[in-house]
Amino acid sequence: MLSGIKHALSSMKGNLIMTPDNSQAFERSIDMLDSSISEMRRVAHNMMPEILVKYGLDTALRDYCNEIDDSGVIRLNYQSIGMNNFAASHTTSVTIYRIAQELIGNAVKHSNAQNLLVQCNYASQEKLFVLTVEDDGRGFDVLSLKNARGMGWHNIQNRVDFLKGKVDINSEPGKGTSVLIEINI
Repeated sequence: MLSGIKHALSSMKGNLIMTPDNSQAFERSIDMLDSSISEMRRVAHNMMPEILVKYGLDTALRDYCNEIDDSGVIRLNYQSIGMNNFAASHTTSVTIYRIAQELIGNAVKHSNAQNLLVQCNYASQEKLFVLTVEDDGRGFDVLSLKNARGMGWHNIQNRVDFLKGKVDINSEPGKGTSVLIEINI
């Protein structure tokens, strides 16, 4: 719709008589519309990454983890077990993907870790998916999450709750962090 509006406005411009100031304002409006279209595409892509739709959760997470590892910010090791049998709805897959992104982002931003392990395990007979994210960073007092001001942990908890999953966090100052999430699929 935004592209259609832009096209209609651009077509109208040739038929309008405008002062130079109005013409400049019109052009700025078209540029702002272009920026809005680009931002909308970026947001839509982030909501449903194309690789996730085409190739599934395992490939999307592996690709995301490889991007982080290749950036040199942290050494990230991605492992998957049984994920070739993983079958879940797009909503579930996207929610798990967002949980993993948030956990990885938290580790990169806050842990001061050198190494990060992301492991996905799917036991098809039990229909149990397990996501583990471990770092060798500075760790923290787990009780501090109750008073966390940022949205990151709340987003993770809400998404896990949405999937009716369980979260187990092990961390101590100076000893790194391990987050284990179990979800029945």
